[in-house]
Amino acid sequence: MPLSAWAQEAGAAPAKQQKKLPEAPGKLPKVAPDEASAKHVEARIWALWMQTPSDTAALLMVRAKAAMDAQKMDVALKLLDAVVKLRPDYVEAWNRRATVYYLQNDYTHSLEDIEQVLVREPRHFGALAGLGMIMQDLGDDRRALDAFRKALAVNPYLEKVPELVKTLTEKVEGRDI
Repeated sequence: MPLSAWAQEAGAAPAKQQKKLPEAPGKLPKVAPDEASAKHVEARIWALWMQTPSDTAALLMVRAKAAMDAQKMDVALKLLDAVVKLRPDYVEAWNRRATVYYLQNDYTHSLEDIEQVLVREPRHFGALAGLGMIMQDLGDDRRALDAFRKALAVNPYLEKVPELVKTLTEKVEGRDI
């Protein structure tokens, strides 16, 4: 059923009487014009990624963060396992669990969760940067460089990542003459 028909059935005003949203500008800048603007956009993206329609999942995420902050990684994992089971479509639960696994040096499980994040949100610059960190830790500099470059393509103002790309580029591809 079209959305306007559903709204009319639900007692809402007919679609033609509702206020029309403004059109998006025809041309948007490809990247934020400066680092301050980029950080603001990044914060809004993280806020969107953290949103969930489930109050239970939201509460479990808050508790998982508190457990991580308290260095209780086993508790955080159990809470995040519950979120992933409850809301397998919730990208940030997978990403947060990947982070916990990474902090425990459990790269196998971390990579599995990063894969789930990137299947659901290929532009997740946090997961891409995490993938780069794991690949670098494993000594696969070429794949680390690729992951870091993908993360920067989405968010060119990530902290420390431009320096990592520079270092790894010289290591993997050599220096320009």
